Parts: sequence; C-alpha cells; structure tokens
Amino acid sequence: MKDFVDVEDKLPILTTIPLSFQHLFAMVGSTILVPILTGMSPSIALFCSGIGTLIYIICTKAKLPAYLGSSFAFISPIIIASRGYGPSAMLSGVIAAGCVYVIVAVIIKFCGVDWLNRALPPVVVGSIVIVIGLSLASTAINWSGFNPAYTTNQMQSTPRWAWMTVSGITLAVAVIGSMYFKGFLGIIPILIAIITGYVSAIVLGVIPQQSLKTIADTSFFKLPPFMLPKFNINAMILMAPISFVTLAEHIGHIYVTNNVVGRDFTKDPGLHRSILGDGLATIFAGLAGGPPTTTYGENIGVMAITKIYSVWVIGGAAVIAILLSFIGPVAALIENMPMPVIGGVSILLFGIIASSGFRVLVEEKIDFSKNRNLILSSVIIVIGIGGASINFTVGGSPVQISGVALASIIGIILNLILPKESASESSNSIEKIDKKVKKIG
Repeated sequence: MKDFVDVEDKLPILTTIPLSFQHLFAMVGSTILVPILTGMSPSIALFCSGIGTLIYIICTKAKLPAYLGSSFAFISPIIIASRGYGPSAMLSGVIAAGCVYVIVAVIIKFCGVDWLNRALPPVVVGSIVIVIGLSLASTAINWSGFNPAYTTNQMQSTPRWAWMTVSGITLAVAVIGSMYFKGFLGIIPILIAIITGYVSAIVLGVIPQQSLKTIADTSFFKLPPFMLPKFNINAMILMAPISFVTLAEHIGHIYVTNNVVGRDFTKDPGLHRSILGDGLATIFAGLAGGPPTTTYGENIGVMAITKIYSVWVIGGAAVIAILLSFIGPVAALIENMPMPVIGGVSILLFGIIASSGFRVLVEEKIDFSKNRNLILSSVIIVIGIGGASINFTVGGSPVQISGVALASIIGIILNLILPKESASESSNSIEKIDKKVKKIG
C-alpha cells in the first residue's frame, strides 16, 4: 500500500479542504507581501494567484501539482515602473513578461530546452538572483526604521523606538519560527511573524486609529480593485527581461518537483506546457491589475513534508484564495499592514532571495578561479546594485533600462560572447600539457 497521495488522486471534500488551507497558508505570506511592498492590492494578488493556478492546472492537463503566487523578482521593476509611468502602464510590463513566457514555451515545444540552458547558465542565474535580493536591502532597512536618515509621515507621530521594536519582534519571530517550529507551524513562520508583528504594532500604538476604524467599518463583501492595463513601451522594456530570471527559477522548481514526486514532469505534461501555464497566468494578472505570478517553492515544501501530491488539493487552495479576495475585512487587514511589520519580515525575505543566489552558485559548484565565471558574476552584481542605467528614446518616448533588467541583459550577452577560457588560462593549459609530455618523454 502506497504511503502517499498521488497527483491524480481525489480525496473526500472534508479531507481536501484543510489540506488546501495548508497550501494557502504556506503561500499567502509571500503572495500578499509582494503587493504590499509594491503598493498594489493584496486582494487582487490573491485573486490573480488563484485564477492563475487554475489556468496553470488546465495548461498542464492537471498532471503537475504547483501553486502560482506573486513573484518577488519583479518587486523592484514594479516599483520603478509604477512611479515612473503609472500603475496602469506598469501592468503592460506584466503582460510583456507573460508574453516572453509564451514565446519561450512555443520555442521549447519545437526546439527543445538546450538553448535556454546555454543562455542562462547557473553562474548568470545565481548572480542575477543575488542582485534581486541586494537591490532591495536598503528598502527593508528603511521600512524597519533602522536607518536614522529615513522618515515617513507616519514616523512623525510614532516614536522611532516603537517602530524599531515592532520590526525587531517581527524579524525575531520569523527567524525563530524558521529555525524551531515543526510540522504545520514550520511551514508558515512568515505568516506567524506577520500576525505577531501586527499585534505588537497595535499594542505599541504604531497603527493609526483611523486604520483600525477603516478595518472595522469595511463591508464583508468587497470586489478586488481590478485595473485595466495601459500600453507603455518603457514599462514593457523594463519588465520583460526579468522573465528570463523567473524562467530559470521556474525550471528549477520543476526539477525539484520531479525529485519530490518521483516523476519527470518535463516530459509529461512537458516543460513547454508548464511554462505556457505560468505565462498565461501572468498575462491574466496584467489584464486584471495584479502582480506577475510564478511557481512557489513553499508549496513544493508542503508536498515534500506531507507526501500529498494531489493536484486537486492545489486546485482547492486556488479556489479558497479566490473566495478570500472578495472578503472585505481580510483585504482591509492586509492593506493596512504596518510598515515596520513589512520591514522586519523583509530583512529576512530579501536576504533569503540574495542567499538563494549564493546557494545556486554553491550547489552548481561554480569555479571562481575561472576568469569567465568571475567576470560574469562581478559585472552582473555591480551593474545590478550600483545604480547603472541606459537611457534612450523609442518612437519619441524616453526609455530607461536599469537595475535587475539591465544586469540580466548584460549578463546574458556576456555569457554568449565570452570564450570558455581566457587567453592566459588557455596558455597555462598548453604549458601544463607540454610539461606532462616532456615528463613522459
């Protein structure tokens, strides 16, 4: 008798519901954090994650268990595009990123995946992921109140010590939870940290009374704030390149899922179907007013712990997320999240993103004694976090490529044009061969 629930297995509804909630709790902290950090609506993010996951399930013929939540890789581009061109224009960038997915899926269908692996080797992907995390580090410190030079209107009416205390409590609970919580609690340490930080913010008076009144007065049923996109070439150019980073992340998640479930999902239903589902989900998010989506490692972790791989349980979590997006008090609680709570948890999460990049480099055994690897990583990191930008005009409209987008483009170009070995390394290799030949002779 098998000791796991397989992908196609359907469980009784009363068993499925709590298991679906478990997946929901695993992803909800990160999914709602992205819109909170970027000024978008958490309720629309929940809605888009639910619909996106259902789209994904359909595209993969209900053969690949994966939950799609808000993507952290797009945080910085979303903020820049929203400030520079407006939220509606930013959404066209989300759609552009989804279209890249669709195009890649079509190419993989007919040409295979080797070309993608050549364009995005581990040294490039790892370095870009490091940039994503480090570029957000100062933001986390500012929101936490640990930068004395940073202030907001809310800080003017709140003692900095209270602000920093809330941040510290939130961070401490997130760290302790990640290290010491077991079982179900071990899956949701970020959510527990957010709740604890929220309560401490209320106790210390960090949350304005007006915010508490808004939460209390919110009607039970409330439509998510849907928003239509507005075409903007600048936002599209800014955000589209980031999709290559999330593509690499997506492929990594599929291989991890292969190991957990014991199947090769790259063949059935096929990597092209998986990428297509992610792309269509992201396009839908852009059309509805939500952030880009991506497959979530948190939910893979849930499957690994519980040995419940049923795609129907994942689908149940998606349906619950959609329903919650229409419950007003839930949305109000999230939208009025205190900034120090977000800052405290962001210190850990943004650091984890950067550390994940280092993990890629370590696990793939990247040899930094090789000039090629050293150059690729160095250039990507410095350009990504150093404030570099390229400004030009397209059709009379100014375009700026900077940050992660610029680092990704330059990293891919360098990877394609640089030789495998530098001239000095090649000459050293020849010298070593000559010495060996002389010894043999």
